Formats: sequence, C-alpha cells, structure tokens
Amino acid sequence: GHATRTVKECIDLSIQDTEVLTSILDARFICGVSSLFTKLMEKMRSKIISGHVDKVIQRIVEENRKRHKKYGDSSYMLEPNLKQGDGGLRDYHTMLWVAKVAVNLKDPRDLEYYGFLSDNEFQELSKSLSFIWRVRNYLHFLSGKKYDRLHFEYQKKIAGILRFKDTKEQMAVEKFLGELHDRMEYIKNHNLMLLSELGYTGSLIPKRKKTKKKTDVPGLEIERNMLKFSSTENILDSPDLLIKIFEEGARLKIPISSEARRVTKEFSHLVGRDFRKDELNIKSFERILLSGDYTFEVLNEMLHSGFLMRFIPEMKKIYNRIQYDAYHLYPVGRHSLYAVRTITKFASRDNVGEDMLYRDLYQGLGKYKKFLLWAALLHDTGKGEKGSGHSYKGALIAEKVMKRSGYSQAYVEMVSFLINEHLFLVKTATRRDVNDEETALVCARRIKSIRLLKMLYLLTVADSMSTGPKAWNNWTSTLLKDLFFKILKILEKGELATSRAVEAVEKKKNEVILSSRPGDDRKAAVECFKIFSPRYLLYASVKDISGHIKLYRRLEDKDFVWDIIKNNGSDTRNVTICAKDRPGLFSKISGVFTLNGLDILDVQAYTWKNNIAFDIFTVKAPPDLIFEDDAWKKAEIIFQAVLDGGLDISAELRKREKHYKAGYKHIHKRADRVEIDNSSSSFFTIIEVFANDQPGLLFKVADALFRCNLNVHVAKIATNVDQAVDIFYVRDLYERKIDEPEREAEIKEAVMDALKKDFK
Repeated sequence: GHATRTVKECIDLSIQDTEVLTSILDARFICGVSSLFTKLMEKMRSKIISGHVDKVIQRIVEENRKRHKKYGDSSYMLEPNLKQGDGGLRDYHTMLWVAKVAVNLKDPRDLEYYGFLSDNEFQELSKSLSFIWRVRNYLHFLSGKKYDRLHFEYQKKIAGILRFKDTKEQMAVEKFLGELHDRMEYIKNHNLMLLSELGYTGSLIPKRKKTKKKTDVPGLEIERNMLKFSSTENILDSPDLLIKIFEEGARLKIPISSEARRVTKEFSHLVGRDFRKDELNIKSFERILLSGDYTFEVLNEMLHSGFLMRFIPEMKKIYNRIQYDAYHLYPVGRHSLYAVRTITKFASRDNVGEDMLYRDLYQGLGKYKKFLLWAALLHDTGKGEKGSGHSYKGALIAEKVMKRSGYSQAYVEMVSFLINEHLFLVKTATRRDVNDEETALVCARRIKSIRLLKMLYLLTVADSMSTGPKAWNNWTSTLLKDLFFKILKILEKGELATSRAVEAVEKKKNEVILSSRPGDDRKAAVECFKIFSPRYLLYASVKDISGHIKLYRRLEDKDFVWDIIKNNGSDTRNVTICAKDRPGLFSKISGVFTLNGLDILDVQAYTWKNNIAFDIFTVKAPPDLIFEDDAWKKAEIIFQAVLDGGLDISAELRKREKHYKAGYKHIHKRADRVEIDNSSSSFFTIIEVFANDQPGLLFKVADALFRCNLNVHVAKIATNVDQAVDIFYVRDLYERKIDEPEREAEIKEAVMDALKKDFK
C-alpha cells in the first residue's frame, strides 16, 4: 500500500501523514534488501527526514500518545489490546520507527548496537514479543478473524493452550495474565526509555527542555535532565547510591537514565539484609514516600528496575499478581503504588469539594503521614500468600517489614492495625445500616483512636479509588463519609446514652411541630407523633419527618403515594413510598424497580403504629434521563397494577429474564452463600446473601424472606469482588430476632433455593 508509493507522492503528502511515514520506515520488511529499497530510503532521508528529524519524531510520539489515550494502558487492562494499547506491539514498532529516524537504524538488533538496549534487554524484549505474538495468533485463530482485544471469553482458553496449570495458590488464567502483563509492561517501559534517552517523553511532544537542576550527591550526576551514576565503582564503595539516585529523582522531579536503570538491576545483589536495615536508607525511602506528586513515578521506576522487590522482598509475590475478576483493574503490586499515589495527591492545594476533606485530614497527620503511606504500600502483600484472609496476613508481613526497618513497637502496631482493618470501614458502610447508632458504636470501640480513624478512612478511600469504578463511586463515597463522621463524633464526645437519645427524640418533636404552619398542619404533626414507631423517631431526621407527614396526608384512601428526589451531585434518586402495609410489600416494590431497570442501592423500611409503611429506596437514576419523568410514571402504573392484583410480578420478570441475562457477564462464577449475623445488632438479625449478579436478584431474595415470614427493615446492596451482596436487617412477624439454629438453617435453605430457580 503506502510503502509502494513514489518518493514524490510521499513528499507531497508531507511529514504530517504519519501513516505514510511509518509505512515507508517499515518498507524493508515488505521489499527486502534491494537497490530499489536502498534508493527509496536515500531519497526519503535526504528529501523528507534530513533537517526535520525532530519534527518527524515529534509527530510519531504524538501519534503514540493519541493511541495510548484511545486504547488505554493495556499492560494493566482486564481485556488488553495486544497491538494498539500501551504495552502492545505498536510500542515496539514506535521504538523501531523513532530509532530509524534518529540514527538510521537498519535492523532491530541494532537497538543494541546504538546503546538503546543491552544484550540481556534485547533478548528479554525478543522473548516478550514472541509471547505476545503467540497469544495474538491464538486469539486470531479462536475468534476466526483479525482480533486484537483479548476478551474474557478467550483468556481461559488461551491459558490452557499455553499449558498454564491451576494450583492451590492461583488459577491458570491468572498466571497467564500475570505473564502477559509482565511482557507488555516490559515493552511499554523500553519504549518510554528509548524516547526518554532521545529527550522525548510519552506524554509531552517537545523535547525535554534543558534545566539547571543540580545534584550535590557524590557519585551522581545529571545528563540531559536525567540522573545517572558517575561511575559503577562508586556503587561498590557506596551501595547507598542505589537508593540515593531514586531519592534525588524524587527531590528534583526528574527520571533516572536508562543506563542507570540497567546499573541498578546489575548491582541489585548489594541490596541485602544490611542494606534494608540501614537507618539512612530507611530515611531515604521515607523521603521518597513523602515526595508528593512525584512519589508514584519514583516508586514505579523502583518497581520496574527491580530495586523495590530487593529492598522490600515481601512485595515480590504481588508484583504482577492478577486477580481474575471485573472488580480489580490492576495487578496487586501496581494497585499498591496507585494507592500511595492517591494519598499523596490528597495534599494538593487544588483539591475542592470532598477532596478538601481528604487534604485537611492528610495534612493534619503531621509526622504520621509516612506510616499511612507505609500501610498503603504494604496493605495487599497478604494476597501473595496462600489461602484467604489477606488483611490479617498482610498485617503480619507489615509487622515484619516495619520491625526490620527499626521502627518502635507503637508504630509497628499502627501500620499493622491499618492493614488488618483496611476493609473494615468500607464493608461496614456498604453492608450495615449506618443510620443505626449501634453500627458507629461498634466501629468506634474497634478503632478507639481519632488519629487511627482518620488514617484508616484515608487508606480506605485510597484503596477503593485505586481499585476501580466498582469499588468507588458517589454512593460508596457518601456512605463512607457518613460513617466516618458518625464514628468521629462518638470518639470525640463519648458513647451516646439512652437518656441522650430520648432528649434527641423530644428535640425532633418540638422542631417538627414548631416548623409546621399553625392550624391543620400543626394539628396533623401532633397527631402523627402518636403513631410513629420508636425506631422511626430515633433514626428519621427532622427534615424527613416533616416531608413524610405531608406525604402521609396525601395518601388518604389510595394504596400508595411516593416522592422522588434527585440527589445533588449524584446519579441517584431517593424514592419515598408511603403505603398501606401488606404482606410482601418490600419484595413487590423491588420487583417493580427491576422491571423498570432501576437498580436499588439502599432501603430503609419503617412501619408506623397505624400499619402505614414508609419505605425509602435509594436507586440509580433511569438510564435515559431525558425521559426520566416518563419512566417514573410507567413504574407508578405498574406498581399500582401489582398492588391491585392485576399484574403478576414473577410472571413479568420471567418473560424478560432472557433479555436481562444478556447484559450479565460473569468472568469467574463463585459459589453462592448465605450468612446470618446475630451479633452486630441488638434488635435485628442480619442476613447477607452473596450471589453472582443476575436479573431480579433482590426480588428473588426478598420474596424468599417474605415466604419465611420475615419483615425487612433495612436492605443494602453492595459488591464483593465479582458477586453482589444483598444485606437485610430482618425480624419475624412478632418483631423478634431469629436466633434459633433450626430457623436459621430453614432461612438459608429457602434463600439458596430461590437463587437456583427461575421466577415462578
């Protein structure tokens, strides 16, 4: 195609047409070595490239940047693009194109001749290319066409073809993806290294500007705005230079050279037990952790040069460990670095809104910042060990690392506690009723310290943000912040006594009555307080109570009325339903929402003394916001039909089940399970249902609980890796907890049966 065009045509197209240029640069692979090819390249270099080297390379680098932006960092994507993504084959091609323009590269092996790669690096690059080519060929074969995106459906098949085997520690597909990511990471980094050596970066088009930055560290020097070792002999005399070069990179905010990376790897044997225990080296590492917005870049270089695994050997097992699910976007080691980066970004003065809270909490930690960053770096090291319980195992590993580093027992215990509990807050916020005072009390008793609470909150936020969109969204953020402030209030003021709760209820009553207009409105408010249930009075806010009274007065002889309120800055809606209570009301509502494509996130259910139910649902907004009002009108009509008995909700869901299932893909199916907790709440039995997400899941479980004669008072919808987790606070028809073993077994069996069956 492009490679056979005449030189005149190429000149006319100008150097702006990168596709033509790169095709010509690759022409040797089409034409072979011939006089025609030689003449073409001579004309190409003299007429187009000569005098425009910078401009040509800048154009190639710009296309490289655009490609990465479009296809993403494939070396860390769940379904990587083997050709176009960051770390794909196009990165290797970019290396060749840039080298051909810069130094007239004749053969890929000349990358070694011109000093871009060492012999070992070229051999490793060849192995990485060979592995990716094999994977890509099998992908083409299995898909029956040219296909570059490694979708989930092919991953296990290719892992089997390449003879990866399952073990107790890891699935075959995880081992395969770990090696693939490692190979792609290698190509990505060497592409960036080559561009850096020539004065370019992957994100900035112009050559790196010369600076006057200087280093005062003996044995280090700056060349072309990159750090390098003055001599390898200096390293033998002062092994601490191996960490000093990274510390200087963090201080000056400049990268280390490719040669310095090679030297670091070659001399990594000097990073032994004594090196790790050396107080000065520990101080250097602390300063790297605290270097602000450049921390991630330095830790990344330490990771890929192999230094980080030598300095903290406990990280070796998680370096490229893949978790085969749609929840974790990155290999475990990379995720840990992202968690550190997220925390250091909290310090930015540009933070606004909720980020200002993170900034203020982080800045307020003072000397304890470094221990939070240690916890972030080590929080998932337990995932490299056998079996479950990675938080506890990670805490033990961190204890070992911190003791080796010479920290006192108090600081060792602080980091160990943060790692052991790094999932506690988010699990509590998403799986427990944060409006229940008892929830915050349990958390406060476990955390005990205000400083630890602040550190744990920041670690939880950073961990969730660095995991992926399924772990962090507006809803999770709101729940977590609400729980944080409730725990903080208890730790600051002490546990709330019953007398204070009575005072709070009386205060609410006065505020609601006084805020209502004199006359019928005030009279109605006074009468309503006679029929409110104690739990409702305790947990409903003044604003909610006032709104509910107005909604209740609209009910009259209707079956139900509802209010739909948009939450500011969020894609969620609060739907408050006032209805005459009846058996299975909660399951019917959840079924109606499922029919209308409305995902439920949270439910608070109250029943007044006059048998009026108030169910407050938090749901995701309808998919089509333009016609949102129409969607709610449709849902209202369907709900009325269900209550009238004219519409069988199970039959309707069964009709649409095949359509719904098409949108539910499971990367790795996990066993469903039901857990019953009678210790976390004094008044409710908590039922947790872990299941692979499926159409109408909430309705199925709620209907099963209804058939077991249980009333749902609170429901929460969360996630556990690839599974959905539905949590229900329930009591029986006599408002009692369910704590008999036989009854618990009966409930578990009923829910498990419901999960296995289609709609009846």
